[in-house]
Amino acid sequence: MDERALTERLITYDTSTLEGMQAAAGFVKGWLEARDVEVIGTQHNGRPLLTATVGPESGPTLVLHGHLDVVPGHEQQFEPRIDGDRLYGRGAYDMKGGLSAMICAFRDVAAQDRVRVHFVCVADEESEEIDDRGSDHLVKNGYLGDFAITGEPTDLHIGIQAKGVLAMRIEVAGTAAHGSTPWVGDNAVLKAIDTFRQIESLPFARESSDLFDRPSINLGRIVGGDAINKVPDVCVIDVDVRYLPGQDHEAIREAVEELPDARVIKVFHRHPAIVPRDDPYVQALGEAIARVAEPTSERLGVGRDGASDAISFLEAGMPAVECGPSGDGHHGPEEWVSIRSLSQYRAALVEFVDLLPARLPRGGEDDRRLRIA
Repeated sequence: MDERALTERLITYDTSTLEGMQAAAGFVKGWLEARDVEVIGTQHNGRPLLTATVGPESGPTLVLHGHLDVVPGHEQQFEPRIDGDRLYGRGAYDMKGGLSAMICAFRDVAAQDRVRVHFVCVADEESEEIDDRGSDHLVKNGYLGDFAITGEPTDLHIGIQAKGVLAMRIEVAGTAAHGSTPWVGDNAVLKAIDTFRQIESLPFARESSDLFDRPSINLGRIVGGDAINKVPDVCVIDVDVRYLPGQDHEAIREAVEELPDARVIKVFHRHPAIVPRDDPYVQALGEAIARVAEPTSERLGVGRDGASDAISFLEAGMPAVECGPSGDGHHGPEEWVSIRSLSQYRAALVEFVDLLPARLPRGGEDDRRLRIA
């Protein structure tokens, strides 16, 4: 089974559900074990975790990191289909395609004896409710090394920066009244929409950086009102702010809390990701990709609007980047991954492992500097 066929198989599991996650994890575990790779299957917060390690005890250590879970989709999205170079299906791009190529590459490097490679796979990357994520749990349990690659879709570029996450649940207060006389009350739902527009107009929203045009601000959920004939006196909105490296998330939160009748009642936060462009592992990964795919000037330095669990490794002091295959439409109705890029991504990961010993003569110990914004 190659990376394309493996992607097709994984798409058939609805891994927006716990049952689908468990079934897919069992399949991946069995696939690797059938190829003589020992896999440890555990759970964290009721969701499956997979870990495996190959290579020597010493030398440079690489972590290949992926996730099985997807956002919900329509039933037909779990039936993979091919149109030319495009493989369509929920998770094809984010990130069952990248995960499948990573699994194949991990099997390809299992017999080499110069680089220690951990494969780790979680099932809660898309979750919004779990604070103690599977990736954090893996880090706490020692799945660290010199460099990590999270297989999020990047079109075979290397994501050396990613925006931070400041997700806020905001309660907006109004005044109740009878629905027949709305002018007597103060509609909290309408005020909440105005609150969101004010957040979009705060000074931080107009800032930019070298790799990003602006922060991202999204109104993801709005809940208000308890009767059709009543002016709602409270409304709750979930606002997802992806802020730039160098911006102060506490200052952003304080600015939101200063808005009239708005109160932040819950926060989920992740720092921005920053890895130096000249990190020797980044340079080696860029060289590996260039050997199997068309070279571009942007390979070594792109910014990622979305966040990922790569930050779990970064916050532990370990350089980590996002790098995955090409495609488009993640979280959308027509999600697809390039079949050709799957084979290129698999080949690039194998090439990267082959390159490392020569590029790191000191066995992975170097004086690079990692910054966490």
